[in-house]
Amino acid sequence: MSEEKNKEESAEEILNGNILSTEPIEQSQKSDIQNMEVHHHPHVEKKNFKEYFLEFLMIFLAVTMGFIAENIRELHAENERASELAKSFYEELKSDSATMKMAIENRDRRDIALNYLKSYYSDSSIASCSKTFAINFFYVYETFNVSVFEPNDAILQELKNSGSLRYFKSLELQKLTDNLSVRINYVRARNQIEWTYYNEHLIPFLQSHNDQAVLNLFQKDSKIWVLDAMRQYEANNEPIIFHFQKRETFDKVEAVNSIGFYQIITRSNARKAYQDYILLNHQLLEVLRKEYDLKDE
Repeated sequence: MSEEKNKEESAEEILNGNILSTEPIEQSQKSDIQNMEVHHHPHVEKKNFKEYFLEFLMIFLAVTMGFIAENIRELHAENERASELAKSFYEELKSDSATMKMAIENRDRRDIALNYLKSYYSDSSIASCSKTFAINFFYVYETFNVSVFEPNDAILQELKNSGSLRYFKSLELQKLTDNLSVRINYVRARNQIEWTYYNEHLIPFLQSHNDQAVLNLFQKDSKIWVLDAMRQYEANNEPIIFHFQKRETFDKVEAVNSIGFYQIITRSNARKAYQDYILLNHQLLEVLRKEYDLKDE
């Protein structure tokens, strides 16, 4: 009985689905096989030569256009930089031109004073000196700085040292700019010769024979430049009594020769070094105006 009861219970469990069957496993395997058949590796079609060529052409055009765009951007940036440098360089040259003009005017007046003193030392008494003598004396011995032109080359040095001169596409402009450095060096060398002679010969003479009282008269107002004060006294009728110091040590031949040789140096500088610079300065200003459409404000 017991054995039959167990068989009946087993049959009942089978009917109720409590015992696992192998059917789901078989169905799962079939499903996997079907999925594998559905998701098989796609077939790759070979491209023909035309398609490869079109792809290459598209890539080539993209790279080329990028290269061209970058070159245009760099060219635009270089043109802007060149315009900025040209304007700064132009202003520097224009400022130097005005400074040179003033130096030449002061130098011309000084040359007149040199002529006067050479004649006075040769023929006149230094025991009693006139107002005219006093004015010319100080033009010779006290106006050195305002008669010397010192070029300002800050922008020029930047152009050379930074390699920015390459931004100027004009060969004429590049050549003139290079020449300017030579002219400036020559001006400075000649200025040094002039300064050395002035310091060694004219300053000692001034220290020996100057009338400090008259110089103090020119310098009494610190707000007025000494040269302007001298010009004011030169233009009015106010008398100036100049006392020539240490007359006993005065050697008129030495005095005439000293300022005479100094005049040769100053004239040589003005007629060669300064005039060469003036000519080149004007050429550069003209080329810069033409190349970059610059105008004086």
